[in-house]
Amino acid sequence: MDISAPNSVIEFLSTRSSTPISAIGLPTPSDDEIQTMIRIASRVPDHGRLTPWRFILYRGDARVEVGRYLADLAEEREGPLTEQRRDQELKRFARAPLVIGVVFSPVEHHIPEWEQFLSSGAAAMKLSLAANALGYATNWISNWYASDEKGRALLGLAPHERVTGFVHIGTCAQKVPERPRPEIKDILSEYSGPWIG
Repeated sequence: MDISAPNSVIEFLSTRSSTPISAIGLPTPSDDEIQTMIRIASRVPDHGRLTPWRFILYRGDARVEVGRYLADLAEEREGPLTEQRRDQELKRFARAPLVIGVVFSPVEHHIPEWEQFLSSGAAAMKLSLAANALGYATNWISNWYASDEKGRALLGLAPHERVTGFVHIGTCAQKVPERPRPEIKDILSEYSGPWIG
């Protein structure tokens, strides 16, 4: 195969990047585009066909409601918040016009939970790529509430579920500067036998 030949898929994958959430605005994907994105995101390696992940849409007024929940929870955890700190939490899910939560929902099975978690991570990455392929900007984050039991419940997760990530989606009118990427020589090696320390 001639990898120097023009290939739009390779070029797309080679230039994919995250967009700062502050630069993500309207418009957002349509309902049909969201269906397409979820369909693509669900086409990932899934040992045992367990589907150990699901998706939650946070959009419209729900983003504001989540912000109020998070601000109250932050105050419960930290004590009285400054106006700036409270405002930070109130806007947490309202910074981008659409947030899709990727939820790790493990299944009781002989297949290890860590394998199932990897599948949910692949789903989050495919979701981001699908949105990018449709021309939208994305940023995949977690944050403090992902590690908080009450925070997860407020966000709609069941007690056994965990956050894989929150993918913020919308449109970015500006070009995002490229950030440094690792050198291939630093991350690739030939197998040379068992690890000896």
